Amino acid sequence: MGARGQPFPAGSPRVAVILPCYNEEAAIAGVVADFRAALPEAAVYVFDNASTDATAAAARDAGAIVRAEPMKGKGNAVRRAFADVDADIYVMADGDGTYEAAAAPAMIAAMRRESLDMVVGVRVPDDEVQGAYRPGHVLGNRVFSFVFRRLFRLELSDLLSGYRVLSRRFVKSFPSVSKGFEIELEMSAHAALLRIPVKEVSTRYGARPDGSKSKLNTWLDGARILRRMLTFLRLHRPLLIFGGASLGAAIASFVLAVPVLIEYLQTGLVPRFPTLMVATGVMLTAVMLFIVGVILDAQARYFSEMKRLQYLQIPGPAPAFVETDEALETARS
Repeated sequence: MGARGQPFPAGSPRVAVILPCYNEEAAIAGVVADFRAALPEAAVYVFDNASTDATAAAARDAGAIVRAEPMKGKGNAVRRAFADVDADIYVMADGDGTYEAAAAPAMIAAMRRESLDMVVGVRVPDDEVQGAYRPGHVLGNRVFSFVFRRLFRLELSDLLSGYRVLSRRFVKSFPSVSKGFEIELEMSAHAALLRIPVKEVSTRYGARPDGSKSKLNTWLDGARILRRMLTFLRLHRPLLIFGGASLGAAIASFVLAVPVLIEYLQTGLVPRFPTLMVATGVMLTAVMLFIVGVILDAQARYFSEMKRLQYLQIPGPAPAFVETDEALETARS
């Protein structure tokens, strides 16, 4: 195969497809079949998230390895999968048939070729299918993605995509606590915190098959995602939160104190002494908030460094090819 076609000596990586499911009897068999066709050497796992229909039986009949997660919520199912499944590369998708299984080999190839730890499948709605990607969800995803890029400095255009290829060291160093659909946000925040290599790949996004219903509540799950984003911000960038609060308190103190100061300069008296006391108290609060922010920021940096050391202890994704100096010289000649 030549210098650039030399296989990696360690052999092909072990690939596991993770499909968290809740009441997807109508879709799961087709999803399992599609991923088995796209990735013949991969093990396909379906984590049945307390379904009340025949999801588990349909997945098993289609050839998947079925595991049960009794605690409801996509985050709970994904956390169990990451803990129980041992692989080198993990392909995570939904069991509703909306993601393009045929795109998985290219996403895996991109991960190995560029030594990435996460490849995100950016959803491109299928023009032939109307209503595959609801306008409300599109708008919400764009807003959350924009805010995330500004706050966490990681360029992701589809923050909430559930189609991801993950390396072993990402999965085994990922301290997930999410219960529901905010799991994708948590993955993205983990990537931003550790500053790991990430890439986006466009993938087709289709409609659910007949009989399959979305479990996503636009407003409720959107509120949970927003709350989780603010929690991550408080935990990982506390100086921004407490510094902002400190600045707000300082401005309020200044607004209260200026009229009192002007009156004192004009008359030599301080008739509004309670206002001055309040302004002083608010300014002291601003100073304390800033100090708390500095302390928590130092602590957050320490924990971030500890997480990165844990991440670095796990071997990275094996590259598709190895280019030694000898092979390069052979290629040049």
